[in-house]
Amino acid sequence: MTAPGDLQQALFQRLKSDASLSALLGGAGLVEQATDKVAFPYVTCGHTSAFDWDTGADNDADQLVTLHVWSKAHGDAETRNIMDRIEARLADATLVFGPHGQTRLSLEFAEARFDEDLAVHHGLLRFRAITQENA
Repeated sequence: MTAPGDLQQALFQRLKSDASLSALLGGAGLVEQATDKVAFPYVTCGHTSAFDWDTGADNDADQLVTLHVWSKAHGDAETRNIMDRIEARLADATLVFGPHGQTRLSLEFAEARFDEDLAVHHGLLRFRAITQENA
């Protein structure tokens, strides 16, 4: 099955290959983990869950992955534009990586909000990733 780290790497590769998204992020705005020195706006990968929808047991073939968009721009337009570009690039996409097969993505949830504690606009995109093994 597909390990969460493999899925994250494949997602980031697909996003990094999108020139429009790179322009919105100012170049290197896809980071695995944010530091104090990362420039806004940027995107991070949050928690990845692997489970079986029917039994609730661990199952790497069915995963939820959350992408976080962070912006300090005035208003939420920048956050929403980045989210729209990510959705266009990933929703209903099929990723092929490793010997396991194909992983199909579908958008499960999207939200943009202002985080008053951090004084940033925060976008959340949660994708469901289902891997079908090669025969």
